[in-house]
Amino acid sequence: MGCQGCTVTDLRYTFQLSGEHNLSLIDAVYEFLKRNEIPVDQTNREITLPEHHVPEVINFFEDHLDIEQILFKTEQTEWTTLSELGNFLELSWIDEIILQERVECHYQPIIRSDGMLFGYELLARFKDAEGKAIFPNEAFDAARSRGRLYALDRMCRMAAVRHAARLERVKAFINFIPTSIYSPEFCLRSTMQLASKLNVDPQQLVFEVVETEQVDDVQHLKDILTYYKEKGFMYALDDMGEGFSTLEMLTGIEPHYMKLDRKYVTDIHEDQEKQRVALQFLTQARKMGTVPLAEGIETEQEYNWLKESGYVLFQGYYIGRPQPEPATIDALNF
Repeated sequence: MGCQGCTVTDLRYTFQLSGEHNLSLIDAVYEFLKRNEIPVDQTNREITLPEHHVPEVINFFEDHLDIEQILFKTEQTEWTTLSELGNFLELSWIDEIILQERVECHYQPIIRSDGMLFGYELLARFKDAEGKAIFPNEAFDAARSRGRLYALDRMCRMAAVRHAARLERVKAFINFIPTSIYSPEFCLRSTMQLASKLNVDPQQLVFEVVETEQVDDVQHLKDILTYYKEKGFMYALDDMGEGFSTLEMLTGIEPHYMKLDRKYVTDIHEDQEKQRVALQFLTQARKMGTVPLAEGIETEQEYNWLKESGYVLFQGYYIGRPQPEPATIDALNF
């Protein structure tokens, strides 16, 4: 099975014309395209062409057609109104980020309850052509809008594996977005091959499901986690908290690690409701044989409460901020 979004190539746009006025001018549209030597695939109402020809075609549409009666889509997106096209085209900068692999990983430390270093979460950082930082959320939102989510997610996974190869005897937590993966066997093959090439021990890598509670297709997530497990890798679920709805549906492939959602960590030492959720989470993790990890710790009080309550692993600005180089245990904040 081929992947629909592995590589970044010139997008092809399909425009759908409707309305009496637009359809009456369809021959004039085809004549314009032919006269300007614009390669297209066409049916009675739809025209498909490469992205670099879109601006000149849109100019023609605006001059001659009723643009409110025109929809567009790409191979990776759904039909939407032409009024959204400008924003869509402006997001093409994400293609350059991916093509030029303008990504690096920062290391955020994770410690054990005895104060020893357990590992790092590898967090993607992006830069534009001038070297200015781009917020990760901005990059992933742009990729999602343009149908480039898998390509960006894959680039980040590969970069994280390369950064993990620098670590010795500690875990490397690597994020991935399950909705960006079409087929585990095909889409994750390159990640597995790179890890093998760099002699990274599969047990050193922990693939972390991003936005666990937002997963809709649980069977698809199961397939991905099963694939990781069969290849000898570990995995984690993040943003877990009250309800555990996802966990109940993942019976049989319990995660190696579960992260308590940071919203329950903030000021937990003085919030009884957050304490209730955190303790419930801890009980569930122990029942499943899963290692609980509290993330987003920013104060000594939060850290002490979680540690005294029985949490095993800890992550957050109080422990150490993400840095371009992996910090040693002596250099951490706490």
